[in-house]
Amino acid sequence: MRRVCLTLPTDRACAGTIAAVAAEAAYGAREFGVEVHLLILDSAAAPVLAEHRAAVAALPPAPGVVVHHLDEQAQRDFLRWAIDRSGVAGPDRVLDLMLPAGVSYGACTNRAFLIAEALGCESVHRRDSDSRYQQLDGAPVFPIHPELTALGRPATEVAGLVSRSRLDPGYAHRRVALVGASFIGAMSVDVAEIRALDPDVYQEVIGLSVPAGYPEIWRRNLIEESFRGAGTAPFTADRTILTSVSPTRVDMCNLGLAREVYGRVPLPPATDTIGSDYFLLHLVQDAHLPGVLHNRHIVNYHTGERRSDAGFLAYQERFAKFLLSTRYFEAVYARLAEAGEALLDAEGLVLAPVVAGFVRDSTGLDRAAGAEQLDVLDRCYRKLAGRWAAAADRFADRRERLLDRARQDMAEFAVLIDAWEPLVLAGRSEGLAGVR
Repeated sequence: MRRVCLTLPTDRACAGTIAAVAAEAAYGAREFGVEVHLLILDSAAAPVLAEHRAAVAALPPAPGVVVHHLDEQAQRDFLRWAIDRSGVAGPDRVLDLMLPAGVSYGACTNRAFLIAEALGCESVHRRDSDSRYQQLDGAPVFPIHPELTALGRPATEVAGLVSRSRLDPGYAHRRVALVGASFIGAMSVDVAEIRALDPDVYQEVIGLSVPAGYPEIWRRNLIEESFRGAGTAPFTADRTILTSVSPTRVDMCNLGLAREVYGRVPLPPATDTIGSDYFLLHLVQDAHLPGVLHNRHIVNYHTGERRSDAGFLAYQERFAKFLLSTRYFEAVYARLAEAGEALLDAEGLVLAPVVAGFVRDSTGLDRAAGAEQLDVLDRCYRKLAGRWAAAADRFADRRERLLDRARQDMAEFAVLIDAWEPLVLAGRSEGLAGVR
């Protein structure tokens, strides 16, 4: 039986989301006859972890659904087990990259990828704890439906199952590697207050994420569309497109990936950096792997923690690190786009050493551009005053560390890519025993 992994990484209270995602897992198993492994990777503090355990225990049994609720100790045990069997160099360093002390959007998903391999799953379907499903006629709109319909199937077959196809016929023989949609509701990045306070400052700050050299009209469009997802229009009927999926059209809370992608290359393990988990979306597009874009958008919302003073400052630092990381990633993305099909071997699988080389080369970029970004951010945030000025103070105090970490994150990503194949093979070789 086909196995798939529906994963929910979390570090916050989300008992309601656990129940909702479990319902999606039951739907997927029932409608598609697959075995769905619901994988909850829980990094929450002890009181919240207890709530989650109770929520998992209360889930109704569902045929074809296997639930795995792993706290950080269980995740660490699995990782140590896989790392020991892989024989990778620097095992303690690899463990830190897979389960770092800080918040890492890429690392939590990498753990899901690796566990999914050990579970024998063909795909990973990711959801987030700060999102919920749309409703249509009183029923939830589950993204797993278009995901399971298309993932892993030859594009020639999927062409007859979608609303329309925009895929270059030259790639129609390849299997669908990605199925995704976006979100409606609150902006994915918490910067709406900047727009409300000063639209000009908003243009300048968000403009720091746009690659240099873009024509002004494109630049303004990118700024306007950034972090806004699919807008606010609710779901009314399915619309699916077989295409080369643009990373700007999907969100990591609403994504299915085939093992042929994540089994070859992991996500960047950068800590305290929003947006660092979108790397594989660029890789899929640049390697000309087929995808399906659908419109079962998830509803995004912001938790109360972000509104606290401590939460605000922590989040703004993650945003600053995102801005500093963009020039490194853009350098890699340019190399990926130039390589195109040369990113794939004769079997159509991603050549991880090529990707690792591009990532490693990016660490040679001059830090001067990053310093200029921090200067702009400092000036703009001080103009906004209040807690934004406090964030500027935080950036100033940590300036050198922020610049160093942006470069070091890429060096560590290259290290993890090098270690990834042995890790995946170790997980596959022992299977479920390692997860248990």
